[in-house]
Amino acid sequence: MKPSRATKLFAGLLVVLAMPDLALAQDVSNAPTVSHPSSRTVSPRLSDLPDAHWHGSPMDLKVHPRPLLPALPERAAVRPSTSDLALQSKPGAALTPASKTAFGGIGANGSIPGDPNIAVGQTNPLTGVGYIVQVVNTEIAVFDKSGNLMMPTKSLSSLWAPLGGGCASNNAGDPVVQYDNLAPDGLNGGGTGRWIVTQLGSLSAPYSQCIAVSQTSDPTGYYNLYSYTVLNSNYLNDYPKFGIWPTANNPAYLATYNLFQNGHKFIGAALCVYDRTAMLANLPAAQICQKVADGGGYLPADLDGANPPGANERGYFLSFNTTNSLRMYRVAPKFLAPASATFAQVIPDISVLSFAEACNGGSCIPQPMTRRQLDSLGDRLMYRLAYRDFSTALPTAGNCFGTTSVICETMVVNHSVNPGPLGSANAGVRWYQLLSTTSPPKYNVLQQGTYAPDATNRWMGSAAMDQNGNIALGYSASSGSVYPSVAATYRCPTTAPGKMGGELVIQPGGGSQTGLSRWGDYSALRVDPTDDLTFWYTNQWYAQTSSYVWSTAIGSFTVGTCP
Repeated sequence: MKPSRATKLFAGLLVVLAMPDLALAQDVSNAPTVSHPSSRTVSPRLSDLPDAHWHGSPMDLKVHPRPLLPALPERAAVRPSTSDLALQSKPGAALTPASKTAFGGIGANGSIPGDPNIAVGQTNPLTGVGYIVQVVNTEIAVFDKSGNLMMPTKSLSSLWAPLGGGCASNNAGDPVVQYDNLAPDGLNGGGTGRWIVTQLGSLSAPYSQCIAVSQTSDPTGYYNLYSYTVLNSNYLNDYPKFGIWPTANNPAYLATYNLFQNGHKFIGAALCVYDRTAMLANLPAAQICQKVADGGGYLPADLDGANPPGANERGYFLSFNTTNSLRMYRVAPKFLAPASATFAQVIPDISVLSFAEACNGGSCIPQPMTRRQLDSLGDRLMYRLAYRDFSTALPTAGNCFGTTSVICETMVVNHSVNPGPLGSANAGVRWYQLLSTTSPPKYNVLQQGTYAPDATNRWMGSAAMDQNGNIALGYSASSGSVYPSVAATYRCPTTAPGKMGGELVIQPGGGSQTGLSRWGDYSALRVDPTDDLTFWYTNQWYAQTSSYVWSTAIGSFTVGTCP
């Protein structure tokens, strides 16, 4: 992005919260735990693995346990007595986003919920082919950007078959796929980009995490395979989330887990870093983890765009600590001396406008033609914590979202809240843009909003920002008259602070889910690294009313011309 363009686009947004002094940080008292993979090897080509098949009946359905978290100390009632002060109760101006393409992803495969998420790769300038990799519970698929399936869908566990053990025999779920845009292409040379695929190793002890890193930018090829124990083989490392953090010194993959002793008793969260350099080279990469006991639901920072974090910048983890604050940890990974890595809580917590969790963290999302209400997962931040560094795009004078700073680092994230009595919806999407204009970074809320413009419930969101500072939110939408649908909203830097524009329906729902309340678990909104402007989103929906035959949709759009 050219400096003049950045200046023009960011000039219209005012800072709504003043920047306080740099934050203090309090080191976690106990030392981090350093470990290495319990096993590692190389996979066959993904395209050569056996095709995925499921020819079962409802009796064969594999229902993955709900990822639980403890209650917040300031937990609000299901229907708060006052309206959310960040509430956007009317739709914003329609910017007419350009919808590029939409197609069906992986469908029901014998597991529920779907856990749909995607990663998007660079489009090859010579062949014109760009890949999208989608993972759901138990399966993986590779598409081109026109929606063509590039190989038959594969079982996820078959990717780790050469490792043996739980990774090879269990499709334990909670998969995540990432695209490391700044990684060298490896064997092919000259290109960029690698794919990271990960899922749980088991739902019973011994517990583990399975990680695969592609050897080239071709997602249908070979992968470096790893299996790790996260702190203790008796700790279920539930609801893992991964982020790309490619600093020049100590580049890492960041990860978060919710820990359950013997699979039942919640004992805190694990914040982890993995040696990216070693994983890309198929070496025994160190895992450095810190257990924190102040709740769970943490997300790792995840890079968007071509500008990496500073050479020695710490990695970040974020959760909401109370119903009016976000809690941040940071890590200084030191892979040459892993035991000297440090994790620290950023003090004070980041204040936000008070909120009530959607459905009190449980299930209350209505659907047409059924009494079955859907799960909100309103007790946690929703994937991803999308990070972007605009500093190198700004001129000497600076213009960072209305400030004069030449340091400009920002993150966007969301969760599901109850918008309060002004509207009849039980759930809306609360979103935040955090901003740091200092070195070392100190993040504060630049703007925040709760998108609940009518009686339709919106939840299960994912947020991202493009190179021009446009923010998009993807989410599920449902009500007593609207079948669960896949939708998105968007804003420009010149849009009024805390507000979103109109709504784009990527996939209208065709039916309700009748068998279970579990829904989605998470979704993923990505920015195409080729133009750094196109948003890609995937989420779950039903083509017709059913107890378990879900579908997924994948769609792309760009934000239209901004005022």
